[in-house]
Amino acid sequence: MASDEAEVTTASVSGKGGTVKFQKTKIISRQRLRKYSWLPDVLRLKGSIVPRIIGPVLTVTIFASIAAYLWDQGTEVTLTNQVVPLLSVVVGLILVFRNGTSYDRYYEGRKDFGTMTAHIRSLSRSIWINVAVPPADDAARVKGVAPNLTAAQLRRRKVDALKLCAAYAYSVKHYLRGEDGLDWEDYVGVLPASTAQLARYGVPTRRTSTAVSYAATARTSPGGFLTPDEANSPSNLGDAEGRSPSADATKRIRVKRSKDKLKQASTRTARTPLLSERALHQTIDFHPHPETLSTPLPLVIAHELSRLLFFFKRDGYLETVGPAGTNALSAHIHTMVEMMTAMERVANTPIPRSYSIHLKQCVTLYLFVLPFTLIKDLGWGMVPIVTVVAFTLMGIEGIADEIEMPFGLDKSDLPLGAHHAASFSPD
Repeated sequence: MASDEAEVTTASVSGKGGTVKFQKTKIISRQRLRKYSWLPDVLRLKGSIVPRIIGPVLTVTIFASIAAYLWDQGTEVTLTNQVVPLLSVVVGLILVFRNGTSYDRYYEGRKDFGTMTAHIRSLSRSIWINVAVPPADDAARVKGVAPNLTAAQLRRRKVDALKLCAAYAYSVKHYLRGEDGLDWEDYVGVLPASTAQLARYGVPTRRTSTAVSYAATARTSPGGFLTPDEANSPSNLGDAEGRSPSADATKRIRVKRSKDKLKQASTRTARTPLLSERALHQTIDFHPHPETLSTPLPLVIAHELSRLLFFFKRDGYLETVGPAGTNALSAHIHTMVEMMTAMERVANTPIPRSYSIHLKQCVTLYLFVLPFTLIKDLGWGMVPIVTVVAFTLMGIEGIADEIEMPFGLDKSDLPLGAHHAASFSPD
């Protein structure tokens, strides 16, 4: 018998700063029978491919029944048996390649998510243990890096970092499934309010491609960049918010030339400068771009984790592990982002649709030709044979199509909820 129930267990870890309780979700494993038997799985419909292919299989069965009826009425509907071997080889090779490619994607997604989970756990453990207030006589004080946080405040910072680690796993799960927004139950208690606000609204950047004109950028700061306060000011955002982009904004405009300008142009000589003195001092204002760029939530959380590590290092809370320990923490974050990118590649680059269409066309052609080659030898007994063949071939293609995208919500997809980092809450 198989069980889909989940058992919730609670564990605690004690440290210098206090105790943190971890809430773990343990999936109850399948109970094996004493004697190995095929019967439970043979008779099981839930989780099988039968509901997915029952329609096409019945269609082929009805077609085979019609062919058998026509043959029974005396209509000549038989074909030579030499046609089937030609199609069988082609269909078999395509099905093997299709099934192998889909399982490779499934296996890669499982491996990448497991690797990411391992690095999240290692990063959480390293932050909780290695980030600590240095002793009073530590060499960091001699260098002038005096910690400005108490043990309780530092513990609060570490708890926030561990929450971000758990939120990263949740955000990757939702990002791979295309579930936008922050209104998800698993974000409650682990996603800091500041990070949520950053993901919702973003922060004013110092790029010239944002909703701030180039003219405003040039007159605000000597370096040509806006400060966050200036970028949010109504004077700089007024034009961008109150004006919609014109449909003719990219069209080239032909400038009409008056007779005076034509006459002036005819009087120019070889020594006349190409740009007049007036043109040299002419300024051009570029209007703001209407589009808004957004950053995926996992990358925002990874940025916040890197920023926390920078603060810990700058304030002297990582002096006990030295530069090597700090680099190891940064390497964990780097691998987390790398694994997310690998899973994003699997989710966003499916197998070409034309390949799947051609495979279904070949299988359908084979199954529609098969009744006419068997009707002469089997008669009405051809119908169940064709049904079994259709069930076998369509089942293989259906399984390949189902596991091609391993991050969905189907029964055969990866159980991402059971592999994410454990959520916790401090005392």
